[in-house]
Amino acid sequence: MHHSRLPARLTAAPLLTAAAVLALAGPASAHVSVSSPDAAREGYGKVVFRVPTESDTADTTKLVVTLPADTPFLHLTAQPKPGWKVSMQEGPLPEPVEVDGTEITEAVRTVTWTAEGDGIAPGEFDEFALSGGPFPDAESVRFAAEQTYDDGEVVDWDQVQQGDEEPEKPAPTLTLLAASADGHGSGAHGAAGADTDEASSASDDQAGSDTLSRVLSGAALAVAALALLGVVRQDRRRA
Repeated sequence: MHHSRLPARLTAAPLLTAAAVLALAGPASAHVSVSSPDAAREGYGKVVFRVPTESDTADTTKLVVTLPADTPFLHLTAQPKPGWKVSMQEGPLPEPVEVDGTEITEAVRTVTWTAEGDGIAPGEFDEFALSGGPFPDAESVRFAAEQTYDDGEVVDWDQVQQGDEEPEKPAPTLTLLAASADGHGSGAHGAAGADTDEASSASDDQAGSDTLSRVLSGAALAVAALALLGVVRQDRRRA
């Protein structure tokens, strides 16, 4: 009996450990968070907000992101998202701010996504993207997010971390990459250059492919002509 129970114990131990790890990691990973593949200081880039539904019974049907007033975006666009309506609200800044050599007194203050269907179900998450800049010459950018459920509950993710302990509802904070050697971030301008390089490479590949196709077609025609000539000669000999 001992030998038959031993494998079950060995199997149960890792499962219990994994369950404990998930239980500890669950609440921390359930926050509304922000990330970027290319946002750098003084550059342009993409910002992605990840929104999990923490409620066990209600769907997330609305997300409002408030942008920083002290470091506003000079340019900002929202990525279209099927099943969601997005709107941007401009407003005056507390005081004029110089961005990329331009003094601005108003900018986009909030971006709102509203579900046109059921929204984000319990136990699921979704992502909402913006593109713009330039980002400030700082280590990070802090946003505020308001998450609304279809049962009327509203959760504000706007608490600033003090010390090492994370608050219950932390504000989504984006860590920025270092600026490139020319003093500008990689961002959208860098991405445009990369797109141009990729397009050029694709064009070169296409040209090479066309050349190869012509060579192969010519070779095929030559082989067909030789074969036809051989058939004609055989017919003449028989005649």
